[in-house]
Parts: sequence; structure tokens; C-alpha cells
Amino acid sequence: ISMILRYLMHTYGILEFMEENTSGIQILSGFTFILGFLIVFRSQHAYARWWEGGTLLQQLRGEWFSSIASTMAFCAADPAKHEDVITFQQKLVRLSSLLYGAALSQVSEMGDKRFEFALLDGFDSEGLSVLQDCHDRCEVVMQWIQRMILEAHTSGVIDVPAPILARVYNQLGNGLVILNNARKLNDFPIPFPLAQMITVMMVLHSALTIVFFAPPI
Repeated sequence: ISMILRYLMHTYGILEFMEENTSGIQILSGFTFILGFLIVFRSQHAYARWWEGGTLLQQLRGEWFSSIASTMAFCAADPAKHEDVITFQQKLVRLSSLLYGAALSQVSEMGDKRFEFALLDGFDSEGLSVLQDCHDRCEVVMQWIQRMILEAHTSGVIDVPAPILARVYNQLGNGLVILNNARKLNDFPIPFPLAQMITVMMVLHSALTIVFFAPPI
């Protein structure tokens, strides 16, 4: 394209006119400045989004890990409830693994969004089938975890005052809020018109640079 433009402009005397009038070079310089500004702006914005996404995922992991670890520590030490405590802890670990895997599948851009998680032994197949077809798996698994913690506290498997246990619910909720902020990066990408405008300007700049600065034919 650049060679064709160069030949046509040379044939019809456009180059000679532009060499006599330096306005073309000045226009190209202004065009280059604007293009450079847009490229730097988009690069900085893309890096900021990437860094924000990594930060949010680390915060999400920290909130949920802290809540699950606290719940484990709040379990009763009564030997009579040892079996119930072990059963509760195993279910809690499996559901927390499922929760984090579902969260990663919502923010991942990979083609294969199947992540490894702990085995779901002990859970009914009907509930898992509902989870497979639901709109938001994280919200469903979150409800399972919160309900299981409440039942464990009622039955005495978790032996801690309710105000202290409320911290666990707060951290679970904070993690879900952080997840929604991370999903924002996927749901609202860089505006398509801006991306296409920069692409077209780069193509034009590549062609015009050769036209203006190539030696005469």
C-alpha cells in the first residue's frame, strides 16, 4: 500500500508540492504525537487493569482462607463431638475448594476453565447437578457454606460465641465483593471503538511514514 501511494503521489506531483510546502511533515508529526499518546495511555491502562486483577485475586484468596481457617479453629474440642467435627471440616474444605474454583472460572480467560478441586464425596448428586446448571455457582456454594456453618454452630460442632463467628460471615462476604470487582475487568473491557481507532491509526502511520520519508523513485 505504501509503495502504491508513493508512486501515485510522485506521478501526480503531490510529493513535489509537499516538499515545497512543509505542512505535510508538520501534519504527520502531529499525527505521530497523538498516536504515541494514545498508545502510551492504552498501555498504562492495560497494565493497571492487569495489576488490579492480580491484586484482587490475592485479596480474595486471603479473605476466604482466613474465614475457613478461623472456622476450623472454632470447632469444638469435646471428644464426644470428634466425629462430627471431622465430618464438618472435611465438607468445609471441599466446599471452599469448590468455591475458589468456581471463582477462578468466572474471571479466567482461558479456553479450558476446568480447575482442580477437592473431591466432592458425601454431597448429593441432585445438588451438584443444580450447581452445574445454575447461573452463578459462587453464590450457590457460598449459601451452602454459610448454611453449613450455621447448622454446625447450632449443633455445637462450632463452639464459639455468635459475635466472634460473625467475623467468618463478614470475610466470606468481603471475598464475594472482591470477586465481583475482579469480574468487572472481564465484563467491561477496553472500549472497542478506542481499540479499533488506535489500530487504524497505526496502520495509517506505517503507510504514511514510508510515503513521506522514502527516497524518490
